[in-house]
Amino acid sequence: MRKPQVDEPKQSILEPSLMFPKPIEKSHRAWQIGYQVLLPIAMLLWLAPLLAVALFSIRPDSDFLIGNYWGWPSSFEMTKNYGMVFGSAMPRYIMNSFFITIPTVIGAVALSCMTGFALGVYKFRGNLLIFFMFIAGNFVPFQILMVPVRDLTLDMGLYNTKTGLVLFHIAFQTGFCTLFMRNFIKALPYELIEAARVEGIAEWRIFWFVVLPLMKPAIAALSVLIFTFIWNDYFWAIVLTQGENAQPVTAGITSFNAQFRAMYHLMSAGSIVAALPPVLMFFLMQKHFIAGLTLGAVK
Repeated sequence: MRKPQVDEPKQSILEPSLMFPKPIEKSHRAWQIGYQVLLPIAMLLWLAPLLAVALFSIRPDSDFLIGNYWGWPSSFEMTKNYGMVFGSAMPRYIMNSFFITIPTVIGAVALSCMTGFALGVYKFRGNLLIFFMFIAGNFVPFQILMVPVRDLTLDMGLYNTKTGLVLFHIAFQTGFCTLFMRNFIKALPYELIEAARVEGIAEWRIFWFVVLPLMKPAIAALSVLIFTFIWNDYFWAIVLTQGENAQPVTAGITSFNAQFRAMYHLMSAGSIVAALPPVLMFFLMQKHFIAGLTLGAVK
């Protein structure tokens, strides 16, 4: 008796081979060679600005006067240039950046943990609307807010103060942080919260002892991101502050500009020094940062 023909199952649209690109190891040999040749070139192009700044930071001032920008330095003045940087007001600007960035990270992350918990756990009328309001703030071009925000800080007596810059950054970063935390909390097992409620645990204790320990990877990842955002901010640093008493390091680097010329060697050395804290923090928190970004990616 002839067996009925059974159609072979069609390949699902969710097959890994269709969801992800083919690994380079399984590609044609010509593609592998092209990849190996183009990857170092792409890396050099990406690192070219940083390498140029590092080279400028060890050049003497005379190289810029004679137009020797990309040639071999006439002499290496690394010790002199970096000594002048640390001998100027740069350490004061760096401390201002720490006094602005660290409270901002703590405030924005703490507020977003609470708002993310409220929007991710509780179901109430207007929940989605409030969540959209947090998100909408991230789409407002910050340039159009320059004048009203500056006038607001003047009226409140917070212009040219580190406190004003901290409060402003917390207000603007909380929207993005809430989006991050709310989506993270929504992915947590809701059964844990229900089990705690059955045991009669208060809501604030559920947040503090049940949910918050599970949020440590997200808190670490978000802290690194916000630290980098605030530390590298330049626009609001020059809009809301002036002088070495309150300006962060990104705005303080411009203090090396004279009236008729710019001291590029000192600006480059100052830029290298200013870039070290966020880079160092990323490497110290790299394990937690990657864990926070990939948590929940695989079921």
